[in-house]
Amino acid sequence: MTCLVPPRIVSSHFLSSHLFMTTATALPLEAGTEAPEFNLRTTSGEFVTLSSFRGKKNVLLAFFPLAFTGVCTSELCAFSADFDEFSSFDVEVLPISVDASPSLKEFRTKYDMKVELLSDSRREASAAFGVLHPQAFFANRAYFLIDKTGMIRWSYVEPTIDTKRDNAEILDAIRALSV
Repeated sequence: MTCLVPPRIVSSHFLSSHLFMTTATALPLEAGTEAPEFNLRTTSGEFVTLSSFRGKKNVLLAFFPLAFTGVCTSELCAFSADFDEFSSFDVEVLPISVDASPSLKEFRTKYDMKVELLSDSRREASAAFGVLHPQAFFANRAYFLIDKTGMIRWSYVEPTIDTKRDNAEILDAIRALSV
């Protein structure tokens, strides 16, 4: 199946307004901070560390709440649609969710996504970056642009889980990194 955004899959009761608040166990990391290391499994079964990109590629971490939900599907399909543009700036896009690897693999396959998805099922990366929602126990939607030295150069945490950045805004931040 191609990346067609499904109708709202999750009931409005589940995503009640109290879950929309961007509340994390710690403050989200900001630009100028060294990005913490992680070791997460991808949908292809490999493990990826942030340090493996150091000196080689810039990295966009895109934390998203849950696979198979409308906004997350739209967001990740947009990353696939603009995959070549992100690659042209030497940026590796790494979407991260607390979903288990098998669920993320099915999600990626169903929508024929070009990007690998990373499972943070232990919630360690979400907590380290300060985006773990303590009541819902999933990550808030957040973006961290990390340069080749491992420094966060741009970050944004969405105020609600039903909003996302347009790729144009993210690509503007990437262009600024390249200057």
